[in-house]
This record gives sequence, structure tokens and C-alpha cells, in this order.
Amino acid sequence: MKIKLKIPHTFTIVFVIIIVCAVMTWFIPGGVFDRQTVSVNGVERSVVMADSFHKIDNEPQTWQIFTAFFKGFERTAKIVAFILMIGGAFWIMNETNAIHAGITSFLKSAQRLQNYSFFQKVGTHNLIITLIMLLFSLFGAVFGMSEETIAFIVIFVPLAISMGYDSVVGVLMCYVAAHVGFAGAMLNPFTIGIAQGLSGLAPFSGLEYRFVCWLILTVLIIVFTLFYANRIKRKPQRSFMYQLDEYWRNKSRKQDEAQQQHDSTLMTWLVYGLIGIVLGFCAFRFPYTQISIGGQTYRLLLFPILTPFYLLLGLFTVRKSAHKFILTLLLLTVIMLVVGVLGYQWYVMEIAGLFLAMGIASGLAFGLRFDRIIRLFLEGCKDIMTAALVVGMAGGIIIILEDGKIIDTVLFAISQAMTNSGKTTSVGVMYLIQNALNIIIPSGSAKAALTIPMMAEFSDIIGVSRQLTVLAFQFGDGFTNMLTPTSGVLIGCLGVARIPYVKWLKFFLPVIIAMIIIGFLLLLVPLYFTLPGF
Repeated sequence: MKIKLKIPHTFTIVFVIIIVCAVMTWFIPGGVFDRQTVSVNGVERSVVMADSFHKIDNEPQTWQIFTAFFKGFERTAKIVAFILMIGGAFWIMNETNAIHAGITSFLKSAQRLQNYSFFQKVGTHNLIITLIMLLFSLFGAVFGMSEETIAFIVIFVPLAISMGYDSVVGVLMCYVAAHVGFAGAMLNPFTIGIAQGLSGLAPFSGLEYRFVCWLILTVLIIVFTLFYANRIKRKPQRSFMYQLDEYWRNKSRKQDEAQQQHDSTLMTWLVYGLIGIVLGFCAFRFPYTQISIGGQTYRLLLFPILTPFYLLLGLFTVRKSAHKFILTLLLLTVIMLVVGVLGYQWYVMEIAGLFLAMGIASGLAFGLRFDRIIRLFLEGCKDIMTAALVVGMAGGIIIILEDGKIIDTVLFAISQAMTNSGKTTSVGVMYLIQNALNIIIPSGSAKAALTIPMMAEFSDIIGVSRQLTVLAFQFGDGFTNMLTPTSGVLIGCLGVARIPYVKWLKFFLPVIIAMIIIGFLLLLVPLYFTLPGF
């Protein structure tokens, strides 16, 4: 009799990990590094002082495994709130059926391109996937797109399903593409900017080789995605998400049945006019927007350009239908997201507010009563609640290690592994340490503040370029972020896409192992050859 193993729920996995971490606090000695506050790129950060590790009493964790959940929610409150607000906002927009109508229209237009020989050879869908992934990888490489990808899962998973793929392809197109770009970043201020500042290097130096690394990693993940997508399209049953994706297929069918052209109403015109007034005020109040990219600062007339663009495009679409105008609102939201992040240092709070405004404006433009909009928002929060809860619970893993006073002990023990090794071995160990640390410290900026001061000094001792140390940190921080259960962004994206964590782990682990190997090979090039900035 064949026994079928049942995959545990993500909640179960997180709870078991917390128990394991609590057990570790009974056996691993306590320890702590002294820390000092330094200014990095104008921001004060607490960094580890080299050779300051000393032992202290550990604090074995018992019933704290339950309070860790509460503290985990406190620590990840911003991401949890972000997920709930995104879920509610897109639930409102989905009620208008505008996204589905846009996807249907887009795919019909793409299908017509098949009449041209170039698109017949390349494949229209292959081209769409490639362009989307290039865009998101660039976002990850330039301004460190990460949390923002949660919002785009709601768009790209239905798109992938409509193209004949599965939900995994939707996650690969935006989340994975952005995080591969994050790992091979050229100008990411959250990893490269902080790490180089702590290392005493010129801001964003070594850009040339980083661009080569980004290009190689991006091409490889696109090739993998296209291979997987075409394999699934030929035989959908091959997908490990085939049965679970029935949710998305049913949703698509219902939207097909309900789809009809909705003419613009007086309220649609009022929303169009009100947003135009707001943008006009911004153009008057903020004529110049200062964009900082790679240590260079540019003053651009973004709002004075964006305002007439919206007014013309909005006028064209609002005359067509409410659906087309709502899609204009979605495009405006994406543009505002980029402007806000690059020009005004927006983070999850501002981005969540932006998408909430988009959801409300979409509902009003469609003619929904405000009370109906509120009810839809609450339904969206309810639908996405599981993903938000998992993010909060996963935050408890790090809490247990910190409260048990063993997290610095683990860091110190790992750092000792680099002693008495050759250059190649030392770089490899340094790189593996950064990958391993992602399990307990998924934040790139926090890990930079914790490890770079020690790693930079160690690299001087063994005669390795500090720039190479930063590159090892950058790769190590980026790859395993797409696998670790402590990453709120990963758990949030999988929750929105309805992909169980264990299934994702089994599917993506070989890819991550391959990327780690490729990353190590890329580290060897500046170790043995003289490159600009290294």
C-alpha cells in the first residue's frame, strides 16, 4: 500500500523552526559583540566592532516560543500592514474586472503579432516574459525593488494563467526577476550603497563588472523561466501547482462570464478631474524632483511631465470606457511608485497608501458606492490574511535567536571558519557565510551593518580587495533571500500567489544551488584578474 506524504502547512513549518531555535538556545553559549553608531550615506547605523566578541549568559527560551509570535508581528508590522492594504486595494480593482479586461485585450493584441515572421520565430509569449523580467530585474538592480513585488503578484499570476502557464511563472516574472536583479545589483542603495559606505569604498565603484554580473544572472534566470514556462504550456499537468491553480482558473472563467464593456459615468469623469487637479498641484509645488542613482544626482521635471501625460491619456481612455480609465490609474500608480521610491525615498507605508488610493479611485470611477468599496476592501484583507499572518509568525524565528542571546555567538563561530585559509577558500567561506546568514537575517541592510565591518578588516589581512568582499556579501544576500522562510517578502509573495512554501522550496532549491555556484565563479574573476574598482 502506497503511503502518500502530506505536505505540512506553512504555519506548521514556521512553528517547528521556532521550536528548533528555542532548543538551540539551551545548548549554544551566549555571546555578544560591542556595537558603535556610524554614519553611512547620511544615515546612522549600529555596526559591530571588530574583535569585541565576549561571552555572556545565554537565556534558554521555553514558553517564549508563544510570545515570539507577538514580537514577530511587532517587528514585521509594516510588511503585514502592507500585504493587507495591497490585498484590499486590488480586491476593489478586481471587482471592476478592469485588470482581467486589460489582460484579455493585451493577449489578443499579442496574438495578432503572430502574423509577423519575427514574432512567429521568437514567440510572442516568450518576448512578453523576457521584457517583463528584464524590467523587474532592472528595478531590483537600480533601486532595490523587493517589498513592492508583492503588489505585482496580483497582476502577473493571472497574466501567466491566461497565457497558459501556472502561478509559478507569474512569481518568476516579477518576484524572482526583481530579486535576481537585487542579487546582481549595480546601484542598489540598500546593499551596495551601505556595504561600500561601511567598507570605506567610493560609492557604487566597480560598476562595470557588476553590470556584467547582473547581465549574466538575468539572462540565466530568463532562460530558465522560458524553459519552464514552455514545458508547462505543452503539458499543464506537469506543474506541481496544477490542482491548486484551479483557484486562479476559476476566477478567470468567472471574470470572462461577467466581462462586459462599462461606459464611463459622471463619477468616472469626476475622478479623472480630481486626480488631474492633484497632479497639477504637485507640478506647481514640486516642479523639480531630485533623483539619486549610482552616486549621481539629477533634477528632473517629473511632475510637470507626468501631469499632461496623465491628462491626455486619461482623457482618451475615459472617453472609451471605465475599464480603460481604471487601467490608466494602474499605470499612473506604477509610475508614481518609481518616482516616489527614487525621488522621495518612499518605503512600504507610502507605497501601501498609494495602492490604497488607487483601489478607492478605481471603485469610485467604476461607480461603486463608498460603502461597497469598504466592504470589498475588508473582503480583500480577509482573502490575503493567511499570507499576512505567516509573515508575522516567521518574524518570531529571529526573535527567539536574539532573545536567547545566541545570534552573535553563531556569527562569531562562523567568522572563525575563515581563519587560516587561502584567498580562494576564504572568499568561498565568506560567500557561504553570507548565504547562510540569510536564514536568520534576511534584511540586506541589517546584515551589511552586522558583517561588513568585520569582513572588510579580514579581507585586508588576507590580501583580498574590499570590493570583492562587498560583492560576496551582495551575492550571498540576494540568492538565498528567494528561499529562506524568514523573508517576509518571499512568504508574502507566495501567500498572495497561493503557492505552499514547501512546494516552492522543492522546486526552487536546485535553481538557488546553481545560482550560488555561478556566483562563486563570478567572484573568482576579480580575485585573479585586475578589474576597475577592484
